[in-house]
Amino acid sequence: LFQIIFYEERNFQGRSYECMSDCSDMSSYLSRCQSCRVESGCFMVYERPNYMGMQFFLRRGEYHDMQRMMSMGMMFDTIRSCRMIPYHRGQFRMRIYERENFGGQMNELMDDCDNIMERYRMSDCMSCNVMDGHWLMYEQPHFRGRMMYLRPGEYRSFRDMGMSGTRFMSMRRITDISMTSRCFLQHTNSQQTFESHHLPLIYCAAHWVNHFKLQSWRR
Repeated sequence: LFQIIFYEERNFQGRSYECMSDCSDMSSYLSRCQSCRVESGCFMVYERPNYMGMQFFLRRGEYHDMQRMMSMGMMFDTIRSCRMIPYHRGQFRMRIYERENFGGQMNELMDDCDNIMERYRMSDCMSCNVMDGHWLMYEQPHFRGRMMYLRPGEYRSFRDMGMSGTRFMSMRRITDISMTSRCFLQHTNSQQTFESHHLPLIYCAAHWVNHFKLQSWRR
């Protein structure tokens, strides 16, 4: 369900490395990365090994060269590690704190916030506790600037995560995850075949529930 392919050269040329989960150090597979293709799911890519340094969010699509990715907001010119972002179904909940170690003003979020200063009168966010869902935090209001991916857990100090000097002013839920699959179903009585490429399984199931209801009604 999750797949990203990295290439050493632009336009998907040269040696490639296919990844379907987390990869802490890509140097064992590629000397550099100049393009990539996200076949399914969403990934976070990192400037340095072990998920350190600057980060950038990638959803399903083709990224022909680093210059194009940098024009989209990416602030580094090579990829050294990546993390798969799991699919989350359910509510989103996160508590943000003004100071490190969950100190100072606290606010709880369950949806996107494009400016914590305007909404909560918070001048900074230096720690947080993610209870539900996966989130992106941004350096500037309105989801701009450097970003950081957060999965459920306690984050007592962003400085310890290599984000020293970075202020986070907006937060967004990661909900745009392309959960696609190939669905092949066959109705033996009517010898009808339905094949769907890259459609969610729930759509395929709903289609056939309606199909069988219609067949029963006709009988």
